[in-house]
Amino acid sequence: MRIVELWRYPIKSIGGERVDSVAVDVLGLCHDRRWGLVDNTTGNVLTARREPRLLMAKCHMSGASPVVVTSNGDELRTNTDYASWLNRPVTLAAAGSLRGEAKFENPMDWENETDWVSWQGPVGAWQDSDRSRISILSKASLGSWDVRRFRANIVVDGSDEENLVGRLVRIGEVHLRVSHPIPRCVMVTRPQPGLNRDLDVLRTINRDHGSTLSVGATVETEGVISVGNTLEPIA
Repeated sequence: MRIVELWRYPIKSIGGERVDSVAVDVLGLCHDRRWGLVDNTTGNVLTARREPRLLMAKCHMSGASPVVVTSNGDELRTNTDYASWLNRPVTLAAAGSLRGEAKFENPMDWENETDWVSWQGPVGAWQDSDRSRISILSKASLGSWDVRRFRANIVVDGSDEENLVGRLVRIGEVHLRVSHPIPRCVMVTRPQPGLNRDLDVLRTINRDHGSTLSVGATVETEGVISVGNTLEPIA
């Protein structure tokens, strides 16, 4: 497998940026999910499951700080900016800065978006699970779907990334332990710039892919990865 795209998402649930090369540490791609917008009323870290407007913006790194650009082209840099955009009091928080771990939410009835449940996210970087510090998705699994729906970090050519589960893989000097297929939720159905709401995406994943798409991995050896690098199993 060869890396054809690399993506990171500095603020959880907000659209990310495509990069050619990126450092990898024990928490995943550097600057990936290292911030979140905390609802000052509930204390929860907002995700697009609860706040779909997050998907209508994208975020890039400017030096060591994330900058959000809305679909209208407005740049958001302060808590006042974020609160005005979402019409609610929010605070941009770095992962690890809260008391305890971040709390996230998901609707059990995803078609009607009811029966919400919550869970504690991992520390350090706000992926949904500490077993998915990096996600890997093949072009074959992606098919005609837009990659932005799935928030994968590494897109590879070829197919059958699920066969990597349980294996140690190498990308240059970086070693990853592929842990599990990633279950998918209502977020993949949400509208984004240029994408309509599409419940059939998740219906198809549930029917044809066992409710999962892409695989999650943890980092065993840090380093730098780049587009064009080969991903190969070594154990």
